[in-house]
Amino acid sequence: MTTMPRAEASAMQEALPAILMRIVSELHDVAYLIERIEPQLLDLGGINVLESPDSMKVMQGIDLAVQKTRGIAEFIDTITGGMPEGWMVDVATALSLVKLAEMQKALGGSGRHGHSQPLAKAAGDFDFF
Repeated sequence: MTTMPRAEASAMQEALPAILMRIVSELHDVAYLIERIEPQLLDLGGINVLESPDSMKVMQGIDLAVQKTRGIAEFIDTITGGMPEGWMVDVATALSLVKLAEMQKALGGSGRHGHSQPLAKAAGDFDFF
């Protein structure tokens, strides 16, 4: 990590706080997607699914995953607030490791706002690739 004036920053170098805030956004998306699993499991298994100790552990695990994901997002958000804007990092290598194209665009600074997931699609909709 280096501190450089913005005019000298290369094309793949970006301000660390901006990158971290995009990560925060992605973590909130992940928490939302995990949270959507719980009602689906209840719909599939019915209310009786809560009578099984193993099923209850899975439901608690889903809740814990959401809490941890949101907690990490809030932690990163908080420490980012005190970070100087001049901290620059090269994101080229890190972005090359991200396999999901939408996430790669979001983390690469394509200007996406809101959720990365198509939340308006109905259940059963899918994209061919």
